[in-house]
Order: sequence, then structure tokens, then C-alpha cells
Amino acid sequence: MLKSLRAAVTRIVTPLARALVRAGVSPDVVTVVGTLGAMAGALVLFPLGQLFAGVMVITFFVLFDVLDGTMARLAGRSGPWGAFLDSTLDRFADGAVFVGLAVYLVGRGDDPVGAAGALACLALGAIVPYARARAEGLGMHATVGIAERGDRLLIALVAAGIVGLGVPPIVLTVVLWALAAASLVTVVQRMVVVYRQARDRAEEA
Repeated sequence: MLKSLRAAVTRIVTPLARALVRAGVSPDVVTVVGTLGAMAGALVLFPLGQLFAGVMVITFFVLFDVLDGTMARLAGRSGPWGAFLDSTLDRFADGAVFVGLAVYLVGRGDDPVGAAGALACLALGAIVPYARARAEGLGMHATVGIAERGDRLLIALVAAGIVGLGVPPIVLTVVLWALAAASLVTVVQRMVVVYRQARDRAEEA
């Protein structure tokens, strides 16, 4: 679903991407602006209890993640640096979302379980991409998992948005713990896949 959605968004932003490339705007600048905007929406609006507004701001700036990639392809500047920068700054944006939600839930004063769930998502969400990156650094692959970055972010933002519209906050707490559990399962899946590859290599040697 997310792949088809990304393809649709790419078609929508392509004219803007072309215009920015012609204007000499660097894809890296768009990447940084998108990250800072998403972080501001999460770290400013979420703690203030403005969940829906925060989700709208974050969603707007998340679209920059598609825009910068489209610009890089149009400009013929796709390469390892852009991929590295994009992936690294994604971690900042994702972390800000869950930190902002944790601060919001702590500020409510009656939902420490929800705040703990947000922190669990923060920690496990960092381990998921690390497991893949470490595997690839060792010449193996670990792309399996039930909780990819886009899925986690989308579900968390939808839950935060509907709570901001008046749904009981317990919904957000349940969703955060479900995402934490899915992230843990994903880490275990990737560990199993890498273990099997390492075992096969040892047997071949």
C-alpha cells in the first residue's frame, strides 16, 4: 500500500521537483528542511497537546522525503551521499515523533504506560534499521520484517491524529505498544535471517 502511495505522491510532486531543480535548489537542502520541519511539528506541537495540528505539519514535511529523491533523480545526482543523508535524517525525524508523543503523554500525568510505549517505539525503532545496516555491512541482507519504517510512522501518526480529534488517548497507548511489539518481532526476524546466512557461510567454508 505504501509503495503505491509513494508512487502517486511522486507523480504529484514531480512538476515541483523539476521547478526546484531548474531554480538550482539542492536536494540536500530539501532533505534538511523536511527533517527540521517534521521535528518542529513533533517537538513543539505534540507536547502542547496539539496532536492533529502536529500530524498535519509532520505529514506535510514528510512529503519532502519524496520530493528530494525525485529532485535527485531528475538532476542526475542520486548517489551514496544523498542516500546516507536521507537515511540518517530520517532517524532524527522518527525519533522526534516518538519523543514528542512521550512528552505529551507524560504531560497528561495519568498515562505513564503510554509514555513508556512511545519510548519503547523510539528504542526499538532505532534497532530495526541498525540491524539491516549492520547485516549489509557484513555482506548479508536483512530486509525482512513486519514493521518497516514507513508503516510504523504512518500508524503512529494516524493514531495521534485521531486522538487529536477527540478519540480517547488509550487508543494511542495501545497503538504505541502494538508498534513496539511489531518492531521487536522485526528485530528478531532480522536476527534469525542473518544467523542463517552466517551459518550457511560457515558451513560452506
